[in-house]
Amino acid sequence: MTQFQATTGQIASKDEAARVVPADRQAADLLRSTDAVRTRAQALLERARRGASDWFTVHDQALSEAARLVAEVTRERYPDLNIPYHSRWRHFEAGGVNRAAWLNALLGSADPAEKARTQIDLALVSVLLDAGAGPDWSYQEAGGGPGNTSAVYARSEGLGVASFHAFMAGLFSSDHDHPLQADALGLQRVTAETLGAAFQVSERNPLVGLEGRAALLRRLGEVMAANTAVFGTPSRPGGLFDFLVNQNPGQVQAHDILGALLAHLSPIWPAQNRIGGIALGDCWPHRAVDGPGSSHGWMPFHKLSQWLTYSLLEPFEWAGVTVTGLDALTGLPEYRNGGLLLDAGVLRPRTAAQPTRPWEAGDEFIVEWRALTVALLDELAPRVRDILGLSEARMPLACVLEGGTWAAGRVLARRLREGGTPPLNIVSDGTVF
Repeated sequence: MTQFQATTGQIASKDEAARVVPADRQAADLLRSTDAVRTRAQALLERARRGASDWFTVHDQALSEAARLVAEVTRERYPDLNIPYHSRWRHFEAGGVNRAAWLNALLGSADPAEKARTQIDLALVSVLLDAGAGPDWSYQEAGGGPGNTSAVYARSEGLGVASFHAFMAGLFSSDHDHPLQADALGLQRVTAETLGAAFQVSERNPLVGLEGRAALLRRLGEVMAANTAVFGTPSRPGGLFDFLVNQNPGQVQAHDILGALLAHLSPIWPAQNRIGGIALGDCWPHRAVDGPGSSHGWMPFHKLSQWLTYSLLEPFEWAGVTVTGLDALTGLPEYRNGGLLLDAGVLRPRTAAQPTRPWEAGDEFIVEWRALTVALLDELAPRVRDILGLSEARMPLACVLEGGTWAAGRVLARRLREGGTPPLNIVSDGTVF
């Protein structure tokens, strides 16, 4: 049993929330900032460079070669260097098919705000389903959609295409007359069986963490239903559009999107990571992390929430809302970005056995690997821009990731291991990786 499975479905009660002390609230707020992610990740990187890490050595000379590979892959993927954001919408384009255009065509004459709500419904649910699929699962897209395509997709692309079709089929809506939405009641009805059927899961086609994914969607439904002030009536993820735009019409900061996600969706995450009565989500203990008060010893990442924020940038922009402060977000510490740094030799585990044994998401080895990934991506990005001759404004971190580090991580994995498997063996229930 993983740590996550032991706590699936635990959401803080109103009584627990009422017992939260101000110091714990202050600590949780600090840990929800990307400043805390960066500062603590950089401190762990400096420590590793001093040779004080129990887990990794850092080889800075390999950073230049990693940057050259990322730049090479970026030019191959985007020869004109017009690089889009790293977001879920790229996976909806798998196989060169513009599935977003299909959705927009079905939305017809809906106003920009309603289109944005629908796009946010789709992106948010799809991202929550985007943890690692495992090496043995795939999805057969069997025609009938945009381009009448028939192809097999695996990993992130497969999860993206599968969740797109589940959304289009109305799996996440409770209203038969309005299938193109995700609402609180519809999400609360999702089971491992219904999700598994939509994702073509079988004994011969197993999906890692199916139960955890379904439980996450049900918790999302519960949390939205209890917070109509943010998610509207009926409660939908797309309610975030109105909640944020009404505060500052025509403009939103990227970190405000992330802040809203962390503040209002924190109860959906596994409950063992807590300060007092406050769920911290993707935030893990590390004995070498310093910080004030009860934030001491915690290393925050919020990978899925940041991935979700990257994936919501375009719906806001398509609706005519200007999104600012993109580089307040951090790089995403997951298999491909972190794998790039391991496979390129920038990071090296202390022992040969460490990459082969199974690890839990909360193990200090994994926590530190992810922290070093965040800090090194910030150092890698300007090197990639220099090689490509692009400014930070032209190539923000969101585009470096897309160009970019994620794809280069996959390229190296395929060169080094059959099937392109990640360089580390992490036990997953589908809610972090």
